[in-house]
Amino acid sequence: MTGATDAERVRRWRLLLGSAAEGMGELGEDDQRRDAALTGLYGGGAGARTVGDAPNGGTRTAGLGSSAPVLHRWLGDVRKYFPTSVVQVMQKDAVEKLGLRQLLLEPELLSSVEPDVGLVGTLVSLSSAIPARTRETARAVVRKVVEDIERRLADRLRAAVHGAVDHSQRTRRPRPADVDWPTTIKANLRHYQPDQRTLVVESLAGRKRRSRSAALRDVILLVDQSGSMADSVVYSAVMGASLASLKSIDTKLVVFDTEVVDLTETLNDPVDLLFSTQLGGGTDINRAVAYGQSLVRRPTDTVLVLISDLYEGGVAHELQRRVRELVAGGVTVVVLLALSDSGTPAYDHELAAKLSDLGAPAFACTPDRFPDLLATALRREDVATWAEQSGIAVGR
Repeated sequence: MTGATDAERVRRWRLLLGSAAEGMGELGEDDQRRDAALTGLYGGGAGARTVGDAPNGGTRTAGLGSSAPVLHRWLGDVRKYFPTSVVQVMQKDAVEKLGLRQLLLEPELLSSVEPDVGLVGTLVSLSSAIPARTRETARAVVRKVVEDIERRLADRLRAAVHGAVDHSQRTRRPRPADVDWPTTIKANLRHYQPDQRTLVVESLAGRKRRSRSAALRDVILLVDQSGSMADSVVYSAVMGASLASLKSIDTKLVVFDTEVVDLTETLNDPVDLLFSTQLGGGTDINRAVAYGQSLVRRPTDTVLVLISDLYEGGVAHELQRRVRELVAGGVTVVVLLALSDSGTPAYDHELAAKLSDLGAPAFACTPDRFPDLLATALRREDVATWAEQSGIAVGR
């Protein structure tokens, strides 16, 4: 503790000793979360905590509860409030000391658990600790949740995207082979001449012809895989895979913490994609947006979706500059503070407001609303207005 102030020394001892040292002073909000995470694993009674070796004795017993959501929240707090090296030790201790090893070692037990998005996030975050004999069972559990999400949302997403792209590609001067006759007739019915039983066509409706290999729109998904974003990573993987199946959309999916990893090549299988992520670590949003910026080929035909709670560990003013450049260049930029069913998360309100003011509206979105959101963005309509009309509060 060389160089630490007296107050910092007291704080560290308070965290080390747990509730046995409550008389030493009050903890701030973040330190209370750290204390709760340590107590859940190592107990909170007398005797110093040693990460990697639970204390003997004490008046409170360790335990994270038996439900996946409780474990999921605990893992999120551990990833958020401790460095990566400590997170790895604490997860290992949780597996060994709190019965989680049984869940990971017994395929029969794992297969009997009711799978949900929270459990998927847990399995993915612990993937390096899952032994070979249970790995296939874990993948089967993840695939079951992925397929459930696909059944619920994939068709809606594809229909919304098709409608948005088709609408944006309509033209009043189509080639003869590209005329949309039902739409043309309907648009010109007011010019029908009953005496001559003739319809006078004043305007044609049709679609622009394009190369069979050319996508009409580009979608770039930048997904924060740190802290509490596990649910968002799961939904993003499924949504990205569904978009990748559409020839009219060229989809890129990139995950990031302090590093940036392009997982576009794994979009054909969202389960492989999920097990390629590394949930946890810090956050460098600026670095991720810089990479996303490098992928932009045709700005006015590009939608870039940043999925992050905006707790920036990188250079915030550089991030704002990049977003300003993207918007000014014609890219539609949307910031999703979460893509999950769990409601609006904790997020950096100040940065959300600044990005919204730059033309990149920031708000939380449920998976059910994502198809309509993306369709709005693909039509180049005002996303902030859509959010407000949908009862979604834009980040401020």
